[in-house]
Amino acid sequence: MTHSSPPGRGPVTGRALALFANFFLVILAYYQVKAASRSLLLDYGGPNAFPYVWIGSAFVLLAFIGVYNRLVARQPRVRIVVASLLVFSLILLGFRQWMTHGSMASVVLFYVFVDLFSVVIVEQFWSLANSVTRLDEGRRTYWFVASGGLAGGLAGGLVASALVAHTPLQTIDLLVSCAVLLVIAAVVNGAMGRAGLLQEAIDDATLSLSGAGLRAVTSNRYLLLIALVVCLSQLAEPVVEYQFLSAVNAAYAETDLRTQYIANFFSVLGFVSLGVNFLITPYVHRRLGVVAGLAVQPLMLGVVSSAFFAQQSATMASIMKIADRGLSYSINRASKELLYVPIDPVITFQAKAWIDMLGYRLFKVLGSSMIVFVTFNVPQLRVAVDLAWLTVGICTVWLVAVFWLGVEQRRTLVVVPA
Repeated sequence: MTHSSPPGRGPVTGRALALFANFFLVILAYYQVKAASRSLLLDYGGPNAFPYVWIGSAFVLLAFIGVYNRLVARQPRVRIVVASLLVFSLILLGFRQWMTHGSMASVVLFYVFVDLFSVVIVEQFWSLANSVTRLDEGRRTYWFVASGGLAGGLAGGLVASALVAHTPLQTIDLLVSCAVLLVIAAVVNGAMGRAGLLQEAIDDATLSLSGAGLRAVTSNRYLLLIALVVCLSQLAEPVVEYQFLSAVNAAYAETDLRTQYIANFFSVLGFVSLGVNFLITPYVHRRLGVVAGLAVQPLMLGVVSSAFFAQQSATMASIMKIADRGLSYSINRASKELLYVPIDPVITFQAKAWIDMLGYRLFKVLGSSMIVFVTFNVPQLRVAVDLAWLTVGICTVWLVAVFWLGVEQRRTLVVVPA
């Protein structure tokens, strides 16, 4: 079966505009607390606390995922999204009250909550988008939909930095601004649902897989390879993040100044990601295909990490961070989500929960454990170099997995041009 609509950039639909606005709002809210969580943990625990907190966060998500999958199976998608946003806003207000005087325990639990919160809101959004978008429409508009989150990140970083720099608000007050934005996002999602913009789409190309959730992932080679590619990105992410945060911590000792720097950096990251998504992603998808889009991030990150050997500086650590997250949030995200569009919506929600919550976290645990091993077993002067070598090795395996996924996609999903 073929589609009459050509792949690549195309007319932006009303549904795509609605999804853009939706994604913009939830990421705008998230970026209020993203910088705050990192700055506060650096304040109380320093860079070496992060690998251990990342490991603890994985176990929290492991306990959460079973409850989440049961909710997905029983409740309408839009209702789950709206309820989650409202519950998260209440939890944030509770943390703001608890953290008035601050403690290591409250900061660690807040970071773990933000980690869980970020995974849930992003994966809920994309699962919802995948279930309401037809395959041909997604190939034309997903570059634009993904740009909503990038614009939200750019604006969110600027807003967070401005609030701390130019108002009496401090870092912990960003929890309140995030809670307010989440309530607004919940209202917007409810309105979109009532307007019929989030109605589930049934695509003729839907791939029906056996099993549910984890069984669907482990019993199908296509989903298993998607999981491998996605999880390898998470293996590299903590290594790059650790080097970036170590450089920031060395440069900025005061909490609010550090928060401003991190928030402004996230805005730069969002700007770069937007540029990639508007100028590069549609071209790559149209000319080279979805799998080529998946190869861009590991290729560029491997190159930049290799360059880090020649210049080990905060600037190069920041460039590595942009090569990792900037491409992850743009071309990699749009490419990855297109792989799910032909799959049955219920299986998509449940399989993505296992891949993006459990798989992400387990591989992040592995990456964090590698950081701990390196920091304990090599001289301090060699830590940055050895971690860069580790990133290059991960990127090599990652590229091999992308190639393997491309072969399987052509074999299994004839309706999706690779």
